[in-house]
Amino acid sequence: MDWAEKYRPARLEDIVGNSTALQLMAAWAKSWTSKSRPLLIYGKPGIGKTSSAYALANDMGWDVIELNASDQRTAAVIERIAGAGSTTASLTGSSRKLIVLDEADNLQGSADRGGAKAIIECIRKAQQPMILIANDLYGLSPELRFRCEPVQFRAIPARSIAPRLRYLCSAEKIACSDAAIHAIAESAGGDIRSAVNMLYASAIGRDRIDDIQVHTSQKDERVSIFSLITAIFHKTSDEDLMRLSYDVDDTPETIEQWVEGNMHLLPSPSAVAKGYRRLSRADEYLGYTYRRQYYTLWRYATAMMLLGVADAAEGKGIHTRIMPPERWQKMSAAKKQKAIRTITLSKFAALMHIPQNTLRENYLDIISVLVEHDPAAYASELMLDADQLNFFLHDKARSQEIIKFLIKEEKEKAQAKEPQKKPRKEKLQKPEQRELEEPAPAPEPEEKKQPPRSQSTLFDGF
Repeated sequence: MDWAEKYRPARLEDIVGNSTALQLMAAWAKSWTSKSRPLLIYGKPGIGKTSSAYALANDMGWDVIELNASDQRTAAVIERIAGAGSTTASLTGSSRKLIVLDEADNLQGSADRGGAKAIIECIRKAQQPMILIANDLYGLSPELRFRCEPVQFRAIPARSIAPRLRYLCSAEKIACSDAAIHAIAESAGGDIRSAVNMLYASAIGRDRIDDIQVHTSQKDERVSIFSLITAIFHKTSDEDLMRLSYDVDDTPETIEQWVEGNMHLLPSPSAVAKGYRRLSRADEYLGYTYRRQYYTLWRYATAMMLLGVADAAEGKGIHTRIMPPERWQKMSAAKKQKAIRTITLSKFAALMHIPQNTLRENYLDIISVLVEHDPAAYASELMLDADQLNFFLHDKARSQEIIKFLIKEEKEKAQAKEPQKKPRKEKLQKPEQRELEEPAPAPEPEEKKQPPRSQSTLFDGF
């Protein structure tokens, strides 16, 4: 058994890092009621999200029902497994069952058809706690995000990973040098699961691990683009600069865009002009490469852009944050806006039973006027988020205010319904007390009508 599974934390206090997120999880579990919103745990892979969910269930004495991306998560499967589990009590005698939906942002393709809608229905009807786990918060549909309480998990610093690695070495009776521990913790990049796996791979067949024997994965051996851009602006030899460019896992075209995006950091206008001349020449070589399919020219393009811009920088260093290319930010904003438009129009198209193209070409102006007239009603009916509502209103502050009002209104309605169910719960929870009190006074005629009413309620549930 690999060490990541063998030494999986059993309690929340054993989880490394993310103490604030763990406190939020514990507080949510202790105060959970049937009206509580599900938790949505998100963050990069390998930082303890799934382990924290299982540790929380262990601390609370709850059973766990899990669905992950390896399962076929169709509407029928989710309804049969998670849906039934979220409304029924545990057979093992535990107080509750925790429904865990791992990799919730991977609900896609024909294998998961209808899965997102089924999860929303489970959340609406759930009488048991639920936790959704995702790597990307915005990989989930807005309807799911709207109904969950988000908790972010962050990458774990190397100084927190190192003590855990020492503990594993001690438990396995393996001597490991501090240099090796430090090398593994640093190369893991905040991924504690990756760090444990690297330590396990290095320890196979050995009783001692030194720095030379540490094996890291291929991705950890790559040089980041930030290191390359920093080297351009510092006094780096031509040989080292070219070597770094070969170690970067990016094409020359991508490197060119990064260099161009940080040209404004050159020390003077004349240096900027000189750098752009070298960069334009490199761009010509890239053009020749794609037109002639002669990829040997890539090395000339790389040398021209890196050595030319480094010469213009004069080794004066860089004293500000390195930013991605501005065109990428514009493309990302345009892509996000397009996604918002597509999702929003698909909701209205489904409501009106017409194709999106027809709606966009013939009815969009009319719909915009209707939404402007009563935005809260449309946002509530179609479960629009602030971005989708803003597509019609073109007023971000107003859209956010309306969505906040709807969320607050939904919470107030849920709180208003809760006291009505409490007397009924007390009667159901204390049948023995009713039996003890029955012999004293004779029951009134109204009480004789209770059995038919309870039977009617029972049959109405089917």
